[in-house]
Amino acid sequence: MQVEHRATSRTSIRLDTRLSDEAAKGLGVKSRTEAIHIALREVVALKRFKDLTTTYRAKLSFAGERE
Repeated sequence: MQVEHRATSRTSIRLDTRLSDEAAKGLGVKSRTEAIHIALREVVALKRFKDLTTTYRAKLSFAGERE
């Protein structure tokens, strides 16, 4: 997995180390930082998707959908 580098800052947060280690292992990444970045991207993507489905609820159709 290639990591895209963007503007970053160093911050200090308290983490549940067991949970973050389990997330890193489950995601197949080497560090807690990578796991957190992936999780944050997923949360943002989910929010954007929910916003789109709310905005275009009646206007969306999908391939294979019966009309």
